[in-house]
Amino acid sequence: MELAILIIGLIYSIVLHELAHGYVAEKLGDYTPRYAGRLTLNPFSHLDPIGSFFLPLFTYLIGGFIIGWAKPVPINPYNFEKPDRDTALVAIAGPLTNIIIALILASLYKLFYFNGISLTFLLALIRLNLVLAIFNLMPIPPLDGSRIFLRNIDPQTMLFLEQFGFIFILLLIYFGFPFLSSIVNFIFNLLI
Repeated sequence: MELAILIIGLIYSIVLHELAHGYVAEKLGDYTPRYAGRLTLNPFSHLDPIGSFFLPLFTYLIGGFIIGWAKPVPINPYNFEKPDRDTALVAIAGPLTNIIIALILASLYKLFYFNGISLTFLLALIRLNLVLAIFNLMPIPPLDGSRIFLRNIDPQTMLFLEQFGFIFILLLIYFGFPFLSSIVNFIFNLLI
């Protein structure tokens, strides 16, 4: 039962992350996410068959860790009043949503815990949302952090980073996992 709750919680954490991108884009004047059918809680509109199901299962079975992705929400920066700023605002919306989810779940955990009920699956969901937020804030294309922190980078460098982004992400996971894990653990301990 707890595993099913964790899987559903993870799926909806990803869905809400992507929905936040689309919602903020629309509020800033770009209706592309609505036209693409991405302003919905239906997980099948956001999850990618390979990146959301096959690859996570495969990487878990061969190494015990999970790599995956959802379909990126399409936006058209030309619809924004201030394309550079508004693209960054759309990008930050996803990780902020995961942080808000983690805060809400931490509050629920404490509420139940102080009333003598221990819901340990909430701890896993808090950690998952923190991982989603911190990982997505890394400044590597196509992660959200690249649209936030690399906005003023020259086009040639950005093209290079975009071409080899997946390799950089794998290197980050392999070499940077202890660093990312320590950040997640620090924030997790503050919340709990």
